[in-house]
Amino acid sequence: MDLEIDIEEPWDAATDWADLAQAALEALVTLAPELDNERLTTSLLFTSDAEVHVLNREWRAKDKPTNVLSFPMLEREALFDLDEDGPPEMLGDLALACETCTREAAEKGIPVAHHATHLIIHGLLHLAGHDHETSDEDAEAMEALETKALAVLGIPDPYGDRTAATGI
Repeated sequence: MDLEIDIEEPWDAATDWADLAQAALEALVTLAPELDNERLTTSLLFTSDAEVHVLNREWRAKDKPTNVLSFPMLEREALFDLDEDGPPEMLGDLALACETCTREAAEKGIPVAHHATHLIIHGLLHLAGHDHETSDEDAEAMEALETKALAVLGIPDPYGDRTAATGI
């Protein structure tokens, strides 16, 4: 999959957000092989709370910013039927809100880069058709994928220590 990345202020220019996003994708495709298709493209926008607020209000009728928005353009079943040959296919769009991401990372006592990585993985899973709001089982499955992908990158479980309970 190809990531088309735009980084806007107020995201810190000292961090290589594009490399971080690429690493998140590479860790995730080891667990979600349906995303490992060169025909797929995802746009990823690192932007402000104000921009995410506008997008959230316009597309989801929620008048507030949020940490990450995902706008899928393919059905999950289509990912499994997508041949390696053919024209590019847009998987969807992601937008990350800087101030919300930064605030949440501070509240959790973790680096912003770790939280942003988690949100990118979370958003990519949404684009791939995973949904944590449909059932407890779906939420647990999605969280397990997130946790395993983050572990590949050496990032601790954002949901708490599950090692003893789940063997992850």
